[in-house]
Amino acid sequence: MSPEAVENDYRLQGQIGFVLRKANQRHLAIFSSHIVDLTPPQFAALAKLRDVGETSQNQLGGLIAMDAATVKGVIDRLAARGLVQLAKHEVDKRRLMVRLTGEGRQMIDQLVPVARTITEETLSPLSAKDAATLVALLSKIS
Repeated sequence: MSPEAVENDYRLQGQIGFVLRKANQRHLAIFSSHIVDLTPPQFAALAKLRDVGETSQNQLGGLIAMDAATVKGVIDRLAARGLVQLAKHEVDKRRLMVRLTGEGRQMIDQLVPVARTITEETLSPLSAKDAATLVALLSKIS
């Protein structure tokens, strides 16, 4: 192939964005087949709160890669279900603190093993070594 042909040979199926979107669609389908009462962002918020304990809503958003408006909506929906509790920061009243309720902790504790299964199923076409490499490489660009 000539250099011109290579330059002009753009194939959507070989582009990172396209491949990531297809992989994400596969993962979301697997997720929704196992966890029907939470969205992936809601699950992420509960899982991170399980890890870090009480934190500000803004900090939680940063920890789970969500902008302020998105995390607010996620937290509001979780609070309406009684899975998280919101409170003003003791000193800085502008900061909204978020923590798991007992019901939220119980739910996320039950779902973590399911999440491991989801990850295993998502990565099942790969060998263990390839799966570890994929996660490591994606972590480098995220």
